[in-house]
Amino acid sequence: MRVAVVGATGLVGQMMLKVLGERDFPISELLLVASERSVGKQIQYQDKNYAVIGMKEAIAAKPDIALFSAGGDTSKEWAPHFASAGTTVIDNSSAWRMDPTKKLVVPEINAHALTPNDKIIANPNCSTIQLVMVLSPLHLKYQLKRIVISTYQSVSGTGSKAVQQLENELAGIDGEMAYPHPIHKNALPHCDVFMDNGYTKEEMKLAREPQKILDDRTFSVSATAVRIPTAGGHSEAVNIEFYKDFDLKEVRHILEQTAGVTVVDDPKNNRYPMPIDAHEKDDVFVGRIRRDETQRNTLNLWIVADNLRKGAATNAIQIAEYLLAKNLA
Repeated sequence: MRVAVVGATGLVGQMMLKVLGERDFPISELLLVASERSVGKQIQYQDKNYAVIGMKEAIAAKPDIALFSAGGDTSKEWAPHFASAGTTVIDNSSAWRMDPTKKLVVPEINAHALTPNDKIIANPNCSTIQLVMVLSPLHLKYQLKRIVISTYQSVSGTGSKAVQQLENELAGIDGEMAYPHPIHKNALPHCDVFMDNGYTKEEMKLAREPQKILDDRTFSVSATAVRIPTAGGHSEAVNIEFYKDFDLKEVRHILEQTAGVTVVDDPKNNRYPMPIDAHEKDDVFVGRIRRDETQRNTLNLWIVADNLRKGAATNAIQIAEYLLAKNLA
């Protein structure tokens, strides 16, 4: 397939290239696309150097698939042009996620809804993806009622500028700030911008996206998103109220049988999911599985995933693999 990676110089764009190579995605022609200031820059893929090109040149090449990770404004402007040229766009920004005319896809859950007419497909928020990977099989069995989630999110979720801020602070270097406060030895209850209702945009993504992915508006999600000084990997403390009661052994069995989910739940031996163990892995890890003793039909658990992989690049490429397998692009 002719594949364009739009935003190829960014953290997620670079991870997309890495995952494409690891998964041996069949590429007949690779187009690396970025802003005008990066045009001509050389990027290596599979021991070959590629020159970065601009948007117009990429559109004229009519790739089969364009993997977008260039920000919402860029996607809003350019994704429709790719789509009009016949390209299927898989977009990692928030630009199209809540658009009722666009599918919001986690392949293990709802890729079956895709059709050849879906020329712009939205990749969910990184924190949403790892959450719904665990919620989906439990929802089928016990029916979700309400979820309360607190996230502990890596600086890599903000981008290379935030990673550099943490590295500068660790080294005692004054540099450009991605956040309004230091992140080293700190925790910021501030992911994305604040909205009129007092929640951040990230928190509202967590509230709305799971309902769309699971195609069910009967449950609710309340979120608090926190940025912490980890270099990679997002963690989530999740409290889930169901309409139906559950058995903990059955819950563990359901999750153990879920593709893409790994259960790490042996607290007696200090085994539970941690970002350091999820690094460079595509599975979603879940542990600390226990009943909430203060409320009926309610479960507590802890979810961790590599936000640049399953939370972004890998999920997008899994969508592309599905499109290829089903001849949808």
